[in-house]
Amino acid sequence: MTEPGDPVSERDLSAHPSVAVVLETLAAHHIRPVVRYLPDAVRTARAAADALGVTPAEIANSLVFAGRRHDGSTEPLLVLASGGHRVDQDRIAGLLDLASVDKATPEEVREWTGFAIGGVAPVGHPAPLRTVVDITLGSFDHVWAAAGHSHSVFQTTYDELLRITSGKAVEVD
Repeated sequence: MTEPGDPVSERDLSAHPSVAVVLETLAAHHIRPVVRYLPDAVRTARAAADALGVTPAEIANSLVFAGRRHDGSTEPLLVLASGGHRVDQDRIAGLLDLASVDKATPEEVREWTGFAIGGVAPVGHPAPLRTVVDITLGSFDHVWAAAGHSHSVFQTTYDELLRITSGKAVEVD
């Protein structure tokens, strides 16, 4: 739901297929989030933070990686990182017992999440993704995550992100 009179809620994208799947997934978890539809695309944590009037650290940046198992196979990995952090891929690989963690290609991101880069939400994927959640997000009462479109975000909490993604709490940087 948008906040009435909110100056950034100029355009309701709730009917957009990608946003709708996120809202449906959140509803299945009994969540009715505050959603903001932004006038400009927010493809980075900095852009989202600027549009929302918060710090980049309050943005749950959805980053998709290709986790390489020791047998050579690949698994998608979603890292919900505080926007103020860079993900230490070697650290994540070690914590998850993976041979390596590499950035996913735009095609892999779309295939694994159903979303384009810039709008990747923590939920609403075609199949569950192994997910880690940056413990730094727990420092804030609320954080913001992409809602399936580069012009949409929703307000959530660290505990809620852990619950709805079945994520593992880790220090990502």
